[in-house]
Amino acid sequence: MSPARDGGGEAGVANATSALAPLSLAQARALHLHAQGLLARPRRRARKADALAAVARMQLLQIDTIHVVARSPYLVLFSRLGAYEPRWLEQLLAERAIFEVWAHEACFAPMDDYLLHRNALHQREHHWAIRSAQRHRGSRGGEIERLLAHIRELGPVKSSDFEREDKGSGGGWWGWKDEKRWLEAGFALGELMVARRDNFQRVYDLAERVAGAAVPGWNATAIEPAQVRRSTILKSVAALGIAQARWIADYYRTKPRLRDRDLDALVADGDLLRVAVKGWDAPGYVHPDHADALTRAAAGRLRATHSALLSPFDPVVWDRERASEFFGFDYTLECYTPEPKRRYGYFVLPILVRGRLVGRLDAKAHRAAGVFEVKALYLEDGIDGDEALAQDIAGAISECAHWHGTPNVKLGRCRPAAFAKTLKAALAAASAE
Repeated sequence: MSPARDGGGEAGVANATSALAPLSLAQARALHLHAQGLLARPRRRARKADALAAVARMQLLQIDTIHVVARSPYLVLFSRLGAYEPRWLEQLLAERAIFEVWAHEACFAPMDDYLLHRNALHQREHHWAIRSAQRHRGSRGGEIERLLAHIRELGPVKSSDFEREDKGSGGGWWGWKDEKRWLEAGFALGELMVARRDNFQRVYDLAERVAGAAVPGWNATAIEPAQVRRSTILKSVAALGIAQARWIADYYRTKPRLRDRDLDALVADGDLLRVAVKGWDAPGYVHPDHADALTRAAAGRLRATHSALLSPFDPVVWDRERASEFFGFDYTLECYTPEPKRRYGYFVLPILVRGRLVGRLDAKAHRAAGVFEVKALYLEDGIDGDEALAQDIAGAISECAHWHGTPNVKLGRCRPAAFAKTLKAALAAASAE
């Protein structure tokens, strides 16, 4: 039984929450950030176990290879843990504590959830990666079988182990050599797994040698589709802290989008708590494990004090509708947009300050020169660029820059322009500490 259900059981939790007045938007935001591990600064220096706990708390850690600053999964963890050793992520993967899977997108997930994800494959067949993999399996099944036999006999492989005859360039599945497509097809369909990463390059091995070494009954445990659906709903709500029904399916990339009536049974059984939020046109849902945090949020005792730079692929902002509803923040990733059409920049990091998304910055880490370049920084409309805000932002930038090994911060243009002077002074003070 979870701590939230002790002392009175499900009925006690439901009765306590039903007596709550509607949450303010700030209180709902605090509950969301609490669940995501972004409410307050870490109280101690991070350990490897904290990295695993952060992945488990989020349920999914999205992977992306862009590294003008740290690659996204490392930055997402830094925003929550502070300075930590990036190699821990690869170690956790090699130790079978986490694994890679197509879920929201390509993600790390706790190995404890392997059986859930394996049984969720059919519920994700609409995903572009799964569809592409199934097409390749259908049209090139013989080649994929020979590749699997090669791995079974000779051991794990990387895409770079195979020479490419066609030297043309391209992006996505259509720009890959055949072996890369076949490896990715086997991976997406669960026949192959990522055993480890070498310099962030995937090393593929048979699922029986990866999950088979870590998960009893890895290929023989069936979970009913209804239970898979229920589990992904509950895990999504737990990860989000509080969520409207229409946001839930996106977290694990399931379909269809949920409606309130789809959650009635879970509420009736005490598996979800239904709460009101001022200004929302729909109720919010909270996992019972967050019942205590919900009570503290409603009493104004869940206060956001943390400031950090977020990855564009952070769960807090990866759903544009949700980020807008929670923070009034309209965020679109522009790295895949032609440069002349970009509004803010190539790799723009949202700026979280004490429970608000106050702006965004376009950054690049010049590691050889030790320089963290802020090409441009934009405050949101209506945000007062005072000295206190400058100190919070400067602290977040400085900490991130030092963790990158690029302690010298170079500040480019600011909007509003008058904020540049205040921020430069705060950055100078932060670097002197």
